[in-house]
Amino acid sequence: MSEVARYTRRVVLGAGLAMAATVALGGGFALAAETVKLGVSIPAATHGFTGGIVWWANQAKAELEKAHPNLKITVKTASGAPQQANQLQDLVTVTGIDSLVIFPFESAALTQPVMQAKKKGVYVTVVDRGLTDTSAQDAYIAGDNTAFGRIPAEYIAKKYNGKANIVALRGIPTTLDNERWEAFTGVLKQYPDIKILDAKYANWNRDDAFKVTQDFLTRFKDIDVIWAADDDMAFGVLKAIEQAKRTDIKEVFGGAGSKTMVKTIMDGSNPLIHADVSYSPKFIYDAIKMTAEARLKGDKLPATYIIPSSLITKENAKEFYFPDSPY
Repeated sequence: MSEVARYTRRVVLGAGLAMAATVALGGGFALAAETVKLGVSIPAATHGFTGGIVWWANQAKAELEKAHPNLKITVKTASGAPQQANQLQDLVTVTGIDSLVIFPFESAALTQPVMQAKKKGVYVTVVDRGLTDTSAQDAYIAGDNTAFGRIPAEYIAKKYNGKANIVALRGIPTTLDNERWEAFTGVLKQYPDIKILDAKYANWNRDDAFKVTQDFLTRFKDIDVIWAADDDMAFGVLKAIEQAKRTDIKEVFGGAGSKTMVKTIMDGSNPLIHADVSYSPKFIYDAIKMTAEARLKGDKLPATYIIPSSLITKENAKEFYFPDSPY
């Protein structure tokens, strides 16, 4: 071996040892992974939005595994928090994942199971419904939940000149629902003549929203606006209003920009539907793609990545209408 070859070999070996030492000491980079086993844990398709989540997650699996032969993605869907916690344990101990993208069914119930996975060396990206202890995650990707609550409140306050009676339907007790509610009520506190008569959880579910709205309609004889905070819930609200033959209600405001709701706004086909706020389930696709590609390179994601929300009205609804989308 020539002196040049020996010198080159020493430099290469030395650089490799230095890189290994840097990683071992918590340096700012890591070696790219030869193979990434990525687990995806999401709620089952119990309503339209989570149906979109499931569809986009499987789209990501198909496209990313095709593009990256050294990437294996396992998608698990759960009908409740206990099942999701059990599936998470299986992903770690049986499937042997090294990375995780999780859309928690509930925030509090999933925090400790996710923390246990992270303690075993799994890289964790939490999507949408945050955990109650952020140290259990490496990255957080979500839509803009503050804007999701703020935008309809500002819209209602402006349209009704700061005077209205409102009832509200919340989702499932999660950090994101809290963010939305705090943003919504934070705006309306500035308008003393806007009264929130009551607010109840309806679990982002059409049938539950129908029942909650029936209760509201029985108890309150003068309602101007119903904030449903979800398009699936909004359709349940509309059904209850129609069945009760109420004519005092001027508007129902949903949320998330489902294609059915956006088409309704475009066509002007329901006199109670005038606007919505965007919040696409496609962010699960983006979260899986960003996490997989970062881990394949040995990189990390930013600690927080927020996808903006926008007000959808008849004037711009075409920009948010995707007829081939499942949601």
